[in-house]
Amino acid sequence: MIDVNEMAPDFTLPSTGGAEVTLSALRPAPVVLFFYPRDNTSGCTKEAVAFSGLLAEFEAAGVKVFGISKDSMASHDKFVAKQELTVPLLSDENGSVCEEFGVWAEKKMYGKTFMGIVRSTVLIDSTGKISRTWPKVKVPGHAEEVLEAVKAL
Repeated sequence: MIDVNEMAPDFTLPSTGGAEVTLSALRPAPVVLFFYPRDNTSGCTKEAVAFSGLLAEFEAAGVKVFGISKDSMASHDKFVAKQELTVPLLSDENGSVCEEFGVWAEKKMYGKTFMGIVRSTVLIDSTGKISRTWPKVKVPGHAEEVLEAVKAL
């Protein structure tokens, strides 16, 4: 995973709601990026719902929050509608952003090894530097922990 104090790799990705998001254009707002494996799966749904539930508090702190996975925009749009998500989701279909942030890695499940997104979160400060990382996230209480870190910026 990307290291604290490194500059966050810049990117432009399509977002739910029809816009494109360019990371560097969000400055000087701090940014939270939560990388998750797949739309409409149990853990990913809980995580996206938790960040959506706290979105007003993140926004009150001046922080932008985005979820990123390799799912298509069509999948994201269905996920947002089904779960009534308010947090914007970005589609990294070719996986380049996941690779640049170091969250595309070898995983093991049920004795099988495969490549996939390791559930991770990155907090980027107002200058574009990585302020904090959460590798291998456990979902319960995670969004709240990230919010506390944001308030400490």
